[in-house]
Amino acid sequence: MSQNVCTSLLDILAAAGVRDIFGVTGDALNTLLEAIRTDDRFRWIGVRHEENAAYAAYAQAEITGGIGVCAGTVGPGALHLINGLYNAKKEGAGVVALTGQVAHAERGSNYFQEVDLTRMFDDICAFQAQIDSPDQMPRIAEIAVQKALAERVVTRIELPIDVIGAPLPSSRKVHPLVTRPSTMLPPESEIQKAATLLSKGKKVALFCGVGCRDAKDEVLALSDALDAPIVHTLRAKDIFDYGDPRVVGLTGLIGNPAGYHAVWDCDVLLMLGTNFPYDTFLPKGAQIIQVDRKVENIGRRASVDLGLVGTVRETVEALTPRVRSTGSKRFLGSLEKLRDRWLAAMEEQADLGRTDEPLHPQLFARAVSDHAADDAVFAVDVGECTVWIARQVAMHGGRRMLGSFNHGSLGAALPVALGACSLDPSRQVWAFCGDGGFGMAMQDLVTAVRYDWPVKVLVFNNGELGFVKMEMEVSGLPVYPEATGLVNPDFAAYAHACGAGGLRVEHAADIVPAIEQAIATDGPFLIDAVVSPGELTMPPHLTIEEAWGFGISKVKEAMLGLQGDHEQWTGWRDEFMANLR
Repeated sequence: MSQNVCTSLLDILAAAGVRDIFGVTGDALNTLLEAIRTDDRFRWIGVRHEENAAYAAYAQAEITGGIGVCAGTVGPGALHLINGLYNAKKEGAGVVALTGQVAHAERGSNYFQEVDLTRMFDDICAFQAQIDSPDQMPRIAEIAVQKALAERVVTRIELPIDVIGAPLPSSRKVHPLVTRPSTMLPPESEIQKAATLLSKGKKVALFCGVGCRDAKDEVLALSDALDAPIVHTLRAKDIFDYGDPRVVGLTGLIGNPAGYHAVWDCDVLLMLGTNFPYDTFLPKGAQIIQVDRKVENIGRRASVDLGLVGTVRETVEALTPRVRSTGSKRFLGSLEKLRDRWLAAMEEQADLGRTDEPLHPQLFARAVSDHAADDAVFAVDVGECTVWIARQVAMHGGRRMLGSFNHGSLGAALPVALGACSLDPSRQVWAFCGDGGFGMAMQDLVTAVRYDWPVKVLVFNNGELGFVKMEMEVSGLPVYPEATGLVNPDFAAYAHACGAGGLRVEHAADIVPAIEQAIATDGPFLIDAVVSPGELTMPPHLTIEEAWGFGISKVKEAMLGLQGDHEQWTGWRDEFMANLR
């Protein structure tokens, strides 16, 4: 059977293991949609906003290790993809974006919806395939798909309206695609240097990132050989759990004291597969060894004494037999005690006996953790709900956690959850949304209803952009309610209007029943969790500057309150009551 540009593209995507294509159609893509309609290898999943399509594609790429695919038509539709694609780029996920384009004869004429998409996507895409003639298929599209697969990057395929349905002039076959990145091993001499530095250390710590995903057992074995604590980034929370030996937790702004001191107080730090961005949480006097498969990440955040370019699993496997522990176990023991005290404090914060209202958000996070499936997927928004999932939700077993951890974009949780749920509706998927984030993506709750995906949505409803408010205060600025305050609908009623299940929860006794009902419901279900806006999310180590800024903020708020700004007094009351309790 003769092929055209669209059918050839679908053959390439099928060879890469693609099934779902998320997007919003338009005239430039209609020929592609007709090809999808008649090809039972694919599902077109129509969403209500292209940004959500890109987030969903990212989720599929992250979970499967393959690629996700999203699509937007010319100009505006393509531009709507950008934020979700930036997230995929920053998270290192392989995503292919399909975009339409105006006809060649109209280029440069300021035609309706004409946009220079190559220029607009240049900072996002590692490769852009512009199919200007049928002769370029399938070769150029193969390059885009294969690069996304093997290098875990974002690529784009542009399909002009006057080319998209054109017949292919030849029968060039699709070649077998390279589907996985290659492993890399540093030179033996460099591995020996690393082993020597580690073996001389008296207080060695391992700082592990998402690059350790396929190397958990190897990292645990190295930690055992060195009697070294394991600290991890937020993205690696679903790799290393507190139930694993020698894991002391996270460092960073939402970390815990044990994780902070493990990194800050060690004399040798081994960084494994992490591009952790907060250099203020990295030690200044310790010797640092960094292992990463990307040479540009070596030394990016801290001055390293030794850099090893390699994949974590293979490098650690070669390193472990060469090391020996010469340090005291006292360092590890003190950190484990600090960790245990922290975990006990988190248990107290999440105790369902804390029935005062508005409710503490920790209660909801811990109750979901206790009742969720062992292989549940958690999609998480930025802001305070990231703190609650980091501190209150266990990631044992086969649980996964996805979000916008490097791009830091508000509104990611719901569409990421939809992408995960579409892969396997029988797998439990939770979206942890702030009320601000949910408000950005809530239109696609109807997409979950349309496709009968049983996603569970937990909205932390505190009526404000809480994390931004806290950032203002730490910077010494008074809270500006016009900027941080939110007027929210009844989210449970909105869920019902969309055709989903929903409950509004305002009392502690109703938390567990609501979660149990959400899990038992076959379709999508939303819990509108009415929580306190006064909950403080303190870092594991408070600097003098941060404490001073917070104090100055309170003085300014008091002055504004005395001048008649009663919202400032309301904020003081909420914070005082939430933290007094």
